[in-house]
This record gives sequence, structure tokens and C-alpha cells, in this order.
Amino acid sequence: MNKVLQNAIVKTFIPSRKSLSRKGDNGKVLVLGGSYLYHGAPILSSLAALRTGADLVYACVPKLNVTATRSCSPNLIVIPLVDAKLTRGAARKLVGIVPNDLDSATIGMGLAIQDREALRMLVKDLLDRTVMLSLDASALVPEILPEIRGKKVTVTPHTGEFKRLFGEMPQDNIKQRSSLVQKHARENEVTILLKGPTDIISDGVKTFLNPKNLASMTVGGTGDVLSGIVAAILSKNRKPVEAASAAAFVNGRAGALAQKKNGLHVVATDLLDFIPAAMKPFDRIR
Repeated sequence: MNKVLQNAIVKTFIPSRKSLSRKGDNGKVLVLGGSYLYHGAPILSSLAALRTGADLVYACVPKLNVTATRSCSPNLIVIPLVDAKLTRGAARKLVGIVPNDLDSATIGMGLAIQDREALRMLVKDLLDRTVMLSLDASALVPEILPEIRGKKVTVTPHTGEFKRLFGEMPQDNIKQRSSLVQKHARENEVTILLKGPTDIISDGVKTFLNPKNLASMTVGGTGDVLSGIVAAILSKNRKPVEAASAAAFVNGRAGALAQKKNGLHVVATDLLDFIPAAMKPFDRIR
């Protein structure tokens, strides 16, 4: 049975924050993305992860994007990707640089991938370190499915990416979309967050619906914001279907607040400004 996400459900999915916690205790997150064309995507994801509550965010972007990323915010720890695209050499170099105690990582936002084997290598290394992983955009390719099957990985496709990854096109009917998401989540042992006017999140056993119906959120970048929120919550809640559901809800709430203020003239950075307000009902200190 599908459950519609509400405050009471989401509150149980977002862990409280310890009053005596120290830097790093509330999440160490890696964001890998960006390319010559899409420099902004990993910036949006990284800032969203910070706004959601992660303590440390490592933004890994191609060298040509480093200056823009660093100048965008002093809050980010920027790691240069040695090549303009994800290559095997760049993947090997990256795994030697990133901290060993990462909690979560999100990969793919605006990322140019020269070699899909490089993506597979990187994913395998992070999973071997028990890093909670979410994949988006260019990382959603069928070659990655054998590597992530049964590994508690979250994928966050829109409709076209879902077809590329799983070979079937979701229709507009919510019941059909839900059944299709459940089927592929179950068969591939992953958590799927299918983005749309109503987000559908399923691990094949539990399925949650997040009705947004926000016309303003078709603007580019809102999915990148979502990826950062997913990674931040995954860094504290290692149950992917719960973390992904909470992230979808928070992202949608931030979008609703942005639309209330700006009407149909929302940009993705507006969502960043409203993440704290969207998270506030779930803030708890112990």
C-alpha cells in the first residue's frame, strides 16, 4: 500500500541532532558533478547538503570549474577532479584524496563521464567503504546496476533517466508509475526516487508518494538541490527509502515556499533559501 508523505511520517525519518556533537558528527558528504557546460549543478547540490544540516561537504568538480565553485561559497571544501570528465585516472586519484570516513556521497549532477568503467570503479570503492550512495543524472546508466544491486543505493531519476536506466518508460498514471517503480526497485534491490509532479519513492517493499504539483519546479536545478538533500539525510539515516522520502518532502516544501513568495518565477537557488524553513518542523536536539 502506498503512503502519502506527511509531517508526522517525515519527522520519524529525520534524526535528531546531539547537543554535544562535534564537527563532522552530523554528516560528511561528497558531491561529485559538473562539466564544461554544467558548472552549477554540483554547487546547488553541495549547498543544499549544507543547508539540510551536513557538517562537512566536499564538492568534487573538474579543474576548470574549481574557481567558480570556490568563489560561489566559502563553506564548501572543493576537490579538483584532475580531468574535465570522469576518467579512470581521475577516479583513481579521487579515491586517494577523499576522506576515509565519508558518511554519504552523491554522484552525477552535470557530470561528464568519459568512461563508464571509471564510474563503476568509483562506485565500487565508495560502497566498499560503506559510504551511503545516491546516483543522479549522468550516473544513471544500466551498466551500473550490477554494481549497486543489493547495496542500499538510492537512484533519483526523472522519467527519461528512468527509461535509460531500467528500459521502461513510466506513464503519467500514478498507479502505473508506482507499480513500475516498485517492480524495478524490488528486482534491482535499490531505492528509487522517481521525480515528477508526484514523487514516487520505493525500495520494492515500502512505497511513499510525495504530491507536489508545483508548476514552478520544472526549472533546471531543482533536482540538483534534491540530490544534495538526499545525501545530507543519508549521512545520518542509513535507511535509503526513509532518507529519500524525507528529502523529497523537504525539497517539495522548499519549492512550495519559494513559489508562494515568487509565484512562477522561481529559480533553483530560491529553494536553497527555503530549506531551513522546510526543515524547521523536524529540528530536534537531544
